[in-house]
Amino acid sequence: MDIGVLLPTGTAQWGAADPRELITFGQYAERLGFSSLFVNDSLISPRIEALTMLAALAPVTEAVTLGTAALMPFLRRPIQAAQSLASIDLLSGGRLTVTVGAGFPGRFGRPLYALSELPWAGRFGRLDETVALWRALWDGAEAFHGEILRFDDIPLTTRPLRAGGPPVWLGGATPAALARTGRLYDGWLPYPPAPADYASGLRDVHQAAADAGRAAADITPALFVTVRIDNDGESGRQALDDYARATYGMPLEELQKIQAVVTGSANQVVEALGRYTAAGARHIVARLGALDLHSQRDQLERIADLIPAVQGASELKGEYRARCPRQN
Repeated sequence: MDIGVLLPTGTAQWGAADPRELITFGQYAERLGFSSLFVNDSLISPRIEALTMLAALAPVTEAVTLGTAALMPFLRRPIQAAQSLASIDLLSGGRLTVTVGAGFPGRFGRPLYALSELPWAGRFGRLDETVALWRALWDGAEAFHGEILRFDDIPLTTRPLRAGGPPVWLGGATPAALARTGRLYDGWLPYPPAPADYASGLRDVHQAAADAGRAAADITPALFVTVRIDNDGESGRQALDDYARATYGMPLEELQKIQAVVTGSANQVVEALGRYTAAGARHIVARLGALDLHSQRDQLERIADLIPAVQGASELKGEYRARCPRQN
C-alpha cells in the first residue's frame, strides 16, 4: 500500500510563500514517510509547470516515486515531451510514474486545446498515440506511423533509465477510459466520489485487461483523493469549501459530486480511506485541502501520522480476501 501526496504547485495553494519552498516541502514529505510526490498540470491557473517541478525534485529526493496527476500531453510537442520525461526518469534514478489525461469537457479542458492549437475532436486517440509514440521512442524507434502522429527518420532520442520507460497510468473513469486502461496502460488513477464506483470501475479495468490478454497485476490501482483532517467537522468543511472555490470556482457540495473528498477526524479519515482500499485501491495520492503552505504542511503532518493505520487496514483486508476468495 503506497500513500503519496500531491504537491501544492498552484499559486492558490502555496499562497504568499516563496515557491522554492515547494522543494523543501517535497523533501519533508519524503522524510515523513510518503512514498510518492505527484504534481498536476494545467494552463487554467498560474502554477509551477509540472515537469519543471519534478526535475527540481529529482536530485534532492532519494526514494519517493515522482509522478504526474495528471499530465496532459497535448500541451506539449510529443517528441519533446518524451525527451523531458526520459530525462526526469534518468535524473531520478528511475523513479518516475506518468499519469496522463486528455482533458475534460467545459472550461477545464476544451480551452486548453485552443491554446495548444489542436482539435478537441479525436483527443482520446491522440492521447493513446502519444503514449505509444513515447514508448516507441524509449525503445529506440527511428520512425512511428499512427493514425494521427506520423514521423520518419527520428534522430536518436534520450532513453530513460528503465527499459521501456516509466510506467504510464491513465486518469479517468468513463467506460471508454476503463476499457483503454485495461488494454493499454500500466495503472489507473481516478477520483470517483464513492468507493462503490471505484470497485465497479476496477472490475471493468480488470475485465478489459483479461480480454486483451493482460494480467490484472500489471495495472496499478491508484486513487486521487482530496483529504482534510479536522477535529471540528464544520470548520473542516468550511476550509474545504474555501479550497474548492479557490481551486475550481465551485462550492464543496458540487465538487463532492464529481471527485473523491474525505474529511473529518483522524479516525474518520482512516475509515473513509479504508473503504477505498477495500474497493481495491493500492496507491493513494492525497491532495491536501488547504490554501497556504503553512496549512498544507499542517495537513501533511496529520496525514503522515495516519500512514501506518491506513497501511495496516489495507493489509488486514488483503489477508481476509486471501482467506475468503469468494469475497473478491
